[in-house]
Amino acid sequence: MVKFDILSHELVPKFFILSKEEVEALRHSYGIRKESLPWIRRSDPVCKTIGARPGDVLKIERSSEVAGRTVVYRYVVPG
Repeated sequence: MVKFDILSHELVPKFFILSKEEVEALRHSYGIRKESLPWIRRSDPVCKTIGARPGDVLKIERSSEVAGRTVVYRYVVPG
């Protein structure tokens, strides 16, 4: 069976797990709790691939025809 590398597909954006310092900087700049961010489940294929665990915050960089590059954040939850 051949394994497919989901991260190499052209339609999958770039995912990064933020460090504790980066999460604190994000929280401070937006004045939010990390739990207030939109959620992504631990069972998501990309979360499994990059090793994200519940409580992590992911930074997602997407290409955009209008903006050029868009950055969004997700909070990893169990499930």
